Amino acid sequence: MKLYLYDHCPFCVRARMIFGLRNVPVEEIILLNDDEATPIGLIGAKQVPILQKPDGSHMGESLDIVRYVDELAGQARLDETIRPAVQAWVDQVNKFYNHLVMPREVRLEPPLPEFATAEAVAYFVQKKEQNIGSFEQNLAETNTYLERIHLALPELAALLGEQPYLNGSAPGMEDIIIFPVLRNLTLVKGIAFPAKLQAYIERLSAESKVSLYSDRAL
Repeated sequence: MKLYLYDHCPFCVRARMIFGLRNVPVEEIILLNDDEATPIGLIGAKQVPILQKPDGSHMGESLDIVRYVDELAGQARLDETIRPAVQAWVDQVNKFYNHLVMPREVRLEPPLPEFATAEAVAYFVQKKEQNIGSFEQNLAETNTYLERIHLALPELAALLGEQPYLNGSAPGMEDIIIFPVLRNLTLVKGIAFPAKLQAYIERLSAESKVSLYSDRAL
């Protein structure tokens, strides 16, 4: 199987997680961010992740891929429960999360593979600034957004409680939607995760084989 993706894409991280958690082999192919032809040629839309299945057909939509691979692995299935409080946390953080992460994603050193060319960077910046405004302005307002995320993180830590995963003793769908957000936040210098969340992030990173950005935070 092949998985077409961007490293920074949280929806791609969802798909990558299930391969790691279930120890299912996959070839990861990172596309340049301005490559429209490949994804459109595969599924008719400029979006990732895209999974090439064993029969050669392709499927998009991150959670569809998660469920497909989870079933294919033939192990205990993910708990599909997503508590309203967890969904509310995601909805709340999504209102400002991209203001912290997007301006930094194109500045990481070494560059992420999807931003290996100046054209790919320019494509991303032009598209995303239409949604969140000037990257430079967002970086200048880092402290404002850090204050907001530092208010939100203890709420998530309380939802985690003393269990290893949000769903309890085994990874579940709540972890699939939450970890990608936290993983991308590790690229923000100055962010302070509560101790139990830091341990949770590191545990899921190791188990899913999705690396963090902590050592390159800016």
